[in-house]
Amino acid sequence: MNIMYSVSGFAVGLLVGITGVGGGSLMTPLLVFLFGFKASVAVGTDLLYAAITKTGGVFVHHGKHRSVDWPIVAWLALGSLPFAVLTLFAIKHYMEIGKETTGLITYSLGIALILTACALLVRAVILRKSKALGQLDDDYSNMMNAGRFSPRWQIPATILTGAVLGVLVTLSSVGAGALGTVALLFLFPRESTLKIVGTDLAHAIPLTAVAGLGHLSLGNVDLMLLGSLLIGSLPGIWIGSHLSAKIPEHYLRPVLASVLFLIGLKFVMQ
Repeated sequence: MNIMYSVSGFAVGLLVGITGVGGGSLMTPLLVFLFGFKASVAVGTDLLYAAITKTGGVFVHHGKHRSVDWPIVAWLALGSLPFAVLTLFAIKHYMEIGKETTGLITYSLGIALILTACALLVRAVILRKSKALGQLDDDYSNMMNAGRFSPRWQIPATILTGAVLGVLVTLSSVGAGALGTVALLFLFPRESTLKIVGTDLAHAIPLTAVAGLGHLSLGNVDLMLLGSLLIGSLPGIWIGSHLSAKIPEHYLRPVLASVLFLIGLKFVMQ
């Protein structure tokens, strides 16, 4: 067990706790660039890491805050889980015919990081608009059609969003956090921020678990690395969550977005 993996896990957990940025956006590039892991191993390990670390958060959101909208979770999962499985079969097929999948995963990771950086920058704007909508008419917050689409198209749009997330997360381990939150804010602008976060978190667990177990079956998970990361990240997330109220989020998010954008460009141009 490498102590530096645990130290890195603690640092990432601290940033996740402070900013709420998904661990995959930070952890996967760190494993590739700092420790030299193959992109496929970094992605597979990070997916199982995410499934474990997010589980505790859902217990808090569902048990304490009652802030998980389970019908939305089901709609997202209806799109994301089948497409995650299909993506895993596609990766397995490429491996069986002798084609290298690292390039595809690396490019997908770069695209996901760039999208995440953009999502971080627009999230604040969407949040402000969502709050304004809620203040204009609080009665809409409990209505099924309180979104940007008519009731006829709202469920298909949510399932399609889940399908896109399923492919992106399975290929890159990035997107279940920042991208999922922004997508839900767009689809359901009158939902409270707490419910959006709780719903996105609840959906991320089965998605990252299915994708992570799939990568484990393909040999893309380093279990020793996974254990080392968890030892560091769990206390890091706990400390970061307590520090988040003291550190202005609007200073950290633009910096993180810029770093993720540059890392994403590097992956895409490799």
